[in-house]
Amino acid sequence: MDPKKPLRAPQPNPYLVLAAAILLPGMGHVLLGQAQRGLGFAFFTLVGAWLTTKFASPDVDVIGRHAAGVFVWALSIPDAYRIARLRAVTSYGSTSRPTTSAS
Repeated sequence: MDPKKPLRAPQPNPYLVLAAAILLPGMGHVLLGQAQRGLGFAFFTLVGAWLTTKFASPDVDVIGRHAAGVFVWALSIPDAYRIARLRAVTSYGSTSRPTTSAS
């Protein structure tokens, strides 16, 4: 073990984070250790869906009745995946180490 190298916890697979974010809003962030951000996304998904339900006309379909919640959920999915992917690249866990050209 190199004492100069900081210890890093293993990062979750970005595809696992993506799947969790698709299944439940904010869960991808929770897997990444950003529980406060994930719970914020989940909270605003619920609040947005509830508000849209209250103000939407009765003849609107299910997605339209919950449009604000679906929108926040849709924003949380690429955000969680982007964070997971950046962590995977910076920890060199899923890609090869970048090389610099000596030109």
